[in-house]
Amino acid sequence: MLKFKLAVVYLGVAMMLSWVPAFQAQTPAAPLPSQILTAKNAFIANAGGLLEPKAVSGDPRRDYNQFYAAMQAWGRYSLVASPAEADLVVQISIIYLPIETVVENGPVPTFRVALLDPKTNATLWVLDEPIVDKPSLSLILKKNRDKLFDAAIDKLVSDLKVLTAAPVDAVK
Repeated sequence: MLKFKLAVVYLGVAMMLSWVPAFQAQTPAAPLPSQILTAKNAFIANAGGLLEPKAVSGDPRRDYNQFYAAMQAWGRYSLVASPAEADLVVQISIIYLPIETVVENGPVPTFRVALLDPKTNATLWVLDEPIVDKPSLSLILKKNRDKLFDAAIDKLVSDLKVLTAAPVDAVK
């Protein structure tokens, strides 16, 4: 009789656990801040951050210049010269996030793009893209580090494209 009761309890627990994904799947998506989807003019801001000297080719503003060019090529926003003219501030920086890998634990250089409301300076959204996702011997060569740098900038713009592709109805 005890075995039967235990079997019923286990069966009940298993059934309840199978419901958990159904409850999670029904959670409605939270709306995006309206400025992200409706903005026409954007100001690109450089919030700084440095890679190790000589880590990649170019000058210390390479991230800003390259990101600005990629945003301009995308054409989603009209890029303006000051935050006062903007509906959205797109701020790029390099930060160091602690990321665990199989090989080591430590800070990894990461591009961060923060989307800010130019009127309140409130952060509306943040996108992070590690420049290096895992250590490798190929990183000894600067040309390989340059490729990863370029790919991370491209991925940031791609992530922004996906974010802004949300339907405008999601704003309501």
